[in-house]
Amino acid sequence: MDSRGGDPRPLGAEAVLDAAERTRADMYRREEHRRIYVATHVALRMLLGTYLEEDPAAVLLVREDCPGCGKPHGRPAVSGSPLHFSVSHSEGVALLAFAGSPVGVDIERPPALDALSHLLPSLHARERAELAALPPAERAVAFAACWTRKEAYLKGIGIGLAAGPHRHYVGGGSQAAPTPGWTLTDVTAPDGFMAACAVRNRDL
Repeated sequence: MDSRGGDPRPLGAEAVLDAAERTRADMYRREEHRRIYVATHVALRMLLGTYLEEDPAAVLLVREDCPGCGKPHGRPAVSGSPLHFSVSHSEGVALLAFAGSPVGVDIERPPALDALSHLLPSLHARERAELAALPPAERAVAFAACWTRKEAYLKGIGIGLAAGPHRHYVGGGSQAAPTPGWTLTDVTAPDGFMAACAVRNRDL
């Protein structure tokens, strides 16, 4: 709280966050998780403010309608702006993307080998077969590559993981599979992470 005027808004960089972002930040039980959320969203607002030539604190963030059910929990968006964005963060690392058409990104660490058996059912049957054809030591990294592609794509189309990630094929091989209407690519990430970006083609 600002003791000079009783203003309940936080001081410093966090002052650019809106009430919903501050509430979300305060829901994190672990301080390191709260810090990465705050840092990511401060960076998001600073970049949006630069692109839109607005005060970062004045950028109005909304949720688009979900294409699956029509309720307002689809892609995050800037109200009234053609600029699209996507955000992902994992274990202290964040990835942000900005585009003139819908976009989704994801960044993850590969899972432990002993966790794969529990995670594989979330993949498409063809993806599971592709991973099964690999040497066991390569499967965790291949899973992470496939999963980041999948989550980036599902975030991009605005339905997220609730739609059933096993229903969508994005490829479990060394490269993303062609996805009609979208450009899906692996993204260079820090050591120990995998990342991907999905952008809807502009001619749609």
